[in-house]
Amino acid sequence: EDPPFGTMRAVELNEAVRVHFSSGTTGRPSPVLWSKRDIERWADLYARYLYAQGLRAGDVFQCMFNYSWFVGGLGATLAAQHIGALVIPGGSVDTKRQIETIKEYGTKCVIGTPSFMAHVAEAAEEMGVDLAASTVSMVCVGGEPGASIPGTRERLERMWGAKMFDCYGALECQPIGWDTALQVGPQIAEDFIYVEILDPDTLDPVEDGQRGVLVLTHLDKEACPLVRWWTGDVVVRDRTPTPDGRTHATLKGGVLGRSDDMLIVRGVNLFPSAVEDIVRSFPGTTNEYVLVIDDSVKDPKSGFLTGVKLRVERTDDAPQDLGEKLSYRLRERLQVRFVVEVLPAGSLPRTVHKAKRVITE
Repeated sequence: EDPPFGTMRAVELNEAVRVHFSSGTTGRPSPVLWSKRDIERWADLYARYLYAQGLRAGDVFQCMFNYSWFVGGLGATLAAQHIGALVIPGGSVDTKRQIETIKEYGTKCVIGTPSFMAHVAEAAEEMGVDLAASTVSMVCVGGEPGASIPGTRERLERMWGAKMFDCYGALECQPIGWDTALQVGPQIAEDFIYVEILDPDTLDPVEDGQRGVLVLTHLDKEACPLVRWWTGDVVVRDRTPTPDGRTHATLKGGVLGRSDDMLIVRGVNLFPSAVEDIVRSFPGTTNEYVLVIDDSVKDPKSGFLTGVKLRVERTDDAPQDLGEKLSYRLRERLQVRFVVEVLPAGSLPRTVHKAKRVITE
């Protein structure tokens, strides 16, 4: 109804000053509007989190989020400016120049998707540049799980020689929660949103410490406020105050997966993020992996999954039996059968935006 902005719009169009769109990967891109006050609130919330992570006035902030259509780039830019940092709006293009810019201008903080941060780190190695010796001390990531997955965080922190922070938001709700300097998990913006954690089947609230789907209601949004918005993200809430005295609730482990990404393999619930943690902490693998669903891992009669095919890349020093060892570790940790295909480094596609980790063939 009411195209092109729909009936979620709660202001007259002459009161809206910004529109961002969804990626449109599952259909027509969805628009979300912001009023002038929404923009100011957004920048203030982002700035609060960046400050809590360690960004200060005068620091050099290099934004590697995509600026085309995507919501993250402008939000991060406004926030860093709000603090008084010097912003370099690099976008998610021209990897070589990104690396040269870090060296030349003394960048302290970079922000982008985990996939692009991994891509930049790999490119730096190929160029003979040691990012761990650079001026970067903060790597902020969002747009996909990563910074709260131990294997990914450890690998990228080692490659960058910097602390990595999870910055969790969505087109419809900016922000939801970000890491602070303690890196104990994203702390929810509870003065901006009301949070419920619900059982995905019964829709009943779950106890703190239990997994459930995150449901949000805006407390302070003018243009497109949402009431009980089903994010689809599986999380665990912890309302214990953190050691630095902050009292907003924490999402332990960040986003653990998406309810619609969850695979059920012989009765075992499997999230791609659990696989990522093991792959990226396993010696001999690169940053890239993809889960493949095809007939070879399905029961021919029922169509149910009997296992998962996993494609990974090997490093130059990987053992010859990498696939067997990784398959054993995955089965041991996740109780699911994996068919591991080991490919040469560089075989899997890289992305400058959000990586697609589950494909169907």
